[in-house]
Amino acid sequence: MIYCVEDERNIRELLVYTLGTTGFEAKGIRDGKELRKALKEEIPQLILLDIMLPGEDGYSILEKLKSNQETRDIPVIMVTAKEAEYDKVRALDSGADDYITKPFGMMEFIARVKAVLRRAAKQAGKKEYTYKGLTIHVDRHQVFDRERAVELTLKEFELLRYLMENQGIVLSRDQILEKIWGYEYAGETRTVDVHIRTLRQKLGDSGFLIETVRGVGYRIGDKQ
Repeated sequence: MIYCVEDERNIRELLVYTLGTTGFEAKGIRDGKELRKALKEEIPQLILLDIMLPGEDGYSILEKLKSNQETRDIPVIMVTAKEAEYDKVRALDSGADDYITKPFGMMEFIARVKAVLRRAAKQAGKKEYTYKGLTIHVDRHQVFDRERAVELTLKEFELLRYLMENQGIVLSRDQILEKIWGYEYAGETRTVDVHIRTLRQKLGDSGFLIETVRGVGYRIGDKQ
């Protein structure tokens, strides 16, 4: 099931129809209040979320979804007419998996829905990763430097999980940007460097496990 949270009826019905004709089950939802009610009945595979909604806006809804243990792992694609870089960065940094700007082609829309669902399915596999004294519990959103609990932001957690999922593999800055911030993110690769530096500091004794591969990117784990 895919929830399409969109207040404009024509767009909402078009999204639901397009998803239905390509094999997905979809439900149109008008606002945050209606979404909360729907979530009590069924947790969807994906949420398509507009930003400019009556009452509670999409940013607020996204933040609540990502702060709730029951809904934080639901992939979210922002589908909106707001095309400023600031809006994209804010949404992606708040945990959105992709950002689609209206108007858009239906073929591209479906391709990006499928891409997000593939990434979500892959991430749903293993629930715990460990390397030396560093442990990450994916389902509980917990990180431990030996026995010390480490508090991370959502993006820091996703970045660490991506590195831990690919132990021994060098991940380029572009790969990390695409995976963690979405492939439409227009920020410079320095964004990755800044988050890596902060992550190392928070990890304390385990921070040295994140290795810089000069001219390429970053890696956790032994060379393969």
